[in-house]
Amino acid sequence: MKLNRLIIGLLSICFVASCDESAFLKEEPLDFLGLENAYKSYDDCQTAINGLYAKVRANFYNSDFIFFMSTDVAKNARHNNNFMGNMKDWMIPEQAGIADLWDREYKLISNANTLIDRVAALSITDEQKSLVTAEAKFFRAFGYRTLVYCFGGVPLVLEENKVPRTDYTRNTKEEVLKAMKEDFEEAAKKLPGIEAVADGKISNLVAKHYLAETLISLGEYSAAVKYLSEIIDTPHVALMKTRFGSHKNEAGDVFWDLFRRKNQNRSTNGNTEALWVIQMEVDTEGGYLVSTKYRPYYLERFAAPVTYSLKDPEGKVAFLSTNGRSDLNVGGRGVSNMCNTDWWLNDLWESDFDNDIRNSKYNIVRNAYYDLPSSKYYGKSVFGEDSYSKTLKENWWRWFPWPSKITTPGEHPEALYSDKENLLLKSTAGGTYLDQYMLRLPECYLLRAEAYLDMGDKDKAAADINVVRNRAHAKDVVAEDVTIDYILDERAREMVYEEFRRITLGRLGKYVERTRKCNEYNGLQMEDYHELFPIPYSVIEANKNAVLEQNPGYSD
Repeated sequence: MKLNRLIIGLLSICFVASCDESAFLKEEPLDFLGLENAYKSYDDCQTAINGLYAKVRANFYNSDFIFFMSTDVAKNARHNNNFMGNMKDWMIPEQAGIADLWDREYKLISNANTLIDRVAALSITDEQKSLVTAEAKFFRAFGYRTLVYCFGGVPLVLEENKVPRTDYTRNTKEEVLKAMKEDFEEAAKKLPGIEAVADGKISNLVAKHYLAETLISLGEYSAAVKYLSEIIDTPHVALMKTRFGSHKNEAGDVFWDLFRRKNQNRSTNGNTEALWVIQMEVDTEGGYLVSTKYRPYYLERFAAPVTYSLKDPEGKVAFLSTNGRSDLNVGGRGVSNMCNTDWWLNDLWESDFDNDIRNSKYNIVRNAYYDLPSSKYYGKSVFGEDSYSKTLKENWWRWFPWPSKITTPGEHPEALYSDKENLLLKSTAGGTYLDQYMLRLPECYLLRAEAYLDMGDKDKAAADINVVRNRAHAKDVVAEDVTIDYILDERAREMVYEEFRRITLGRLGKYVERTRKCNEYNGLQMEDYHELFPIPYSVIEANKNAVLEQNPGYSD
């Protein structure tokens, strides 16, 4: 059952981007729903839990893409100062995007704290209390996961705040990680198994994965292996290795199938590697996506090239639509704001360019062809010797290779077509109308490989990596070649634009290093202190009764 009721948070006690002392960590109950009547029954608790899911969805699947941009896998496509194009100008304490990130995660934590504190007094069964508390604690830890890997040590708030505070101090990174460990442990112990939860809901397997990730950060590698092995050995999960789902009889491969509409959830097409799927319904109350505009999640618009704008060598229109087309040639309605780095597009695949299906023509689009039947260049490549686009000579950023998982060829919502027969789109297109993977089983294998590597067991690390590579028909990696960088490479091959790369690199302390090495544009702008985001200036200023220390390298 879809989690399609978008519940507004019952209580927001958060760090806000404002200098107003009264607004700092201010409680903001709804006009019609206050603390006195918000929590009375188990159904009320489920409503609050649904609100936590909704916050996670809104926190990660929005329009800023700060976890993808300016990393080793993606950059500002136009090489301008917009959209994290200049890191020295963007990565500053006054940056609104960073303040929004801080605020959103603390709102998630605050809402979880309120539910945890209030469920104890309700007249519901002990089993119900246990389940509600475990699920809420998962989300509290999940909020701190983002904060600790992006900012380092942050204020640790583990109970409901009933009055505004302006005296916060930073806890150490280790203190935050230990609190996350406790919360994830309880969730792993008390949440139901994956076979017992509805689509979109977290199970004990999801909690075990993030617990293992936290344990690795704390240096508890053998314990991490234990939990990851419990996930991998669960009979209800397995990598998808054969064609499946709505397009299995069409040209493509199993990796392509993973990212077609309606193929993400276990209940619809038997996707056994999906562990946590963020539900994205269209034109449904609380479903998040609408067909009247491309917001709120417009990865297609942001990361696909503006193919339909390309003119032929003579400067004439040579594409059928000037607003985009729902196919693999045009890629929907992109506007070329973000593209993959040259490293991701080329160097990453060198060892197995032709065999790895993740690099197949279905999964990375590496050419575009004029599609206007009346054009004398119809069917020819925009890069052809005698058909090279005049537009590309003037503006190279208008086309670049792109991963097909960002769009839904032939499956945009009906209301977005101006001509459905020819798959032509309206100017309001650009959203990614697809349920999103927060966690797939391959990530568990790669995380266990990381733990094995930390334990010095390269043979077992290589074996786990090769499970993922074998599904992709890629050559095995030999044990002596396994490093943390190789594992990061494999994550990039498998999970680009799925894993929130900035968090992964921050967790490993590799953000600056990898961006310098692999991002030909933003890498030149990196300073050592960019490893962590700055604490928002507005938060520091509002915290007038204690010192909330800034991260090194940034001025307040």
